[in-house]
Amino acid sequence: MALYNFKKIMVVPPAKDFIDIILSKTQRKTPTVIHKHYKISRIRQFYMRKVKFTQQNFHDRLSQIIQDFPKLDDIHPFYADLMNVLYDKDHYKLALGQLNTARHLVDNVSKDYVRLLKFGDSLYRCKQLKKAALGRMATIMKRQGPNLQYLEQVRQHLARLPSIDPYTRTIIICGFPNITRADVEVQPYAFTTKSLYVGHMDYKYLRWQVIDTPGILDHPLEDRNVIEMQAVTALAHLRSAVLYIMDLSEQCGHSIEQQACPDNRILLLE
Repeated sequence: MALYNFKKIMVVPPAKDFIDIILSKTQRKTPTVIHKHYKISRIRQFYMRKVKFTQQNFHDRLSQIIQDFPKLDDIHPFYADLMNVLYDKDHYKLALGQLNTARHLVDNVSKDYVRLLKFGDSLYRCKQLKKAALGRMATIMKRQGPNLQYLEQVRQHLARLPSIDPYTRTIIICGFPNITRADVEVQPYAFTTKSLYVGHMDYKYLRWQVIDTPGILDHPLEDRNVIEMQAVTALAHLRSAVLYIMDLSEQCGHSIEQQACPDNRILLLE
């Protein structure tokens, strides 16, 4: 069984929906009626409760997002490198880091306004402080709009990744582009396989994981595109038997000499 199930990551809502969900929950889950003839201590507690409740829900929801997404330093190097190829690890870490900063800012806003509410001397003053507190929290979250949008795109892509167990017996099928391996689409252009495909088979009572990779052209690593780098990542990090397939008919557009060259960088990766 695969060790990483990215399909379990919760949906990351847009900033506006995020704010609406939290404020709506605050309205539904906390008392809604207060009168000016109540004791000032009761009025203060009424509004302090709303501020604390809102802060806690922002905090919990942000924590859930941060915890759901894999930490690149804690997962297998195969997945860490694959995510760097697909999403750029610096952008990914920055987005999660800024959500973590937003979480702390929301906590600090709550502390500051709860402290001020303790000295509120009227219902009007306490109500204005509550509105200011919730407004500042909402503003903090609005600024996270691009990060939330980016992480939702990452989540959707992660959910479509094949479930690959980097610790199980593995066969990697590779070769030049447009060589018929496991897929049936053959075209006169490169990269008809655009991502990693995984399947399983039994051989001599043993279970094998079989990965079909996109074709790899023989050129320097820095010149490879995202499609090729997925195959390179699999070859570099998965302990596997490599099945290198050649097209002897040369219909793939590459000569036998090119495919079998001892200096072939694909073979060196293996």
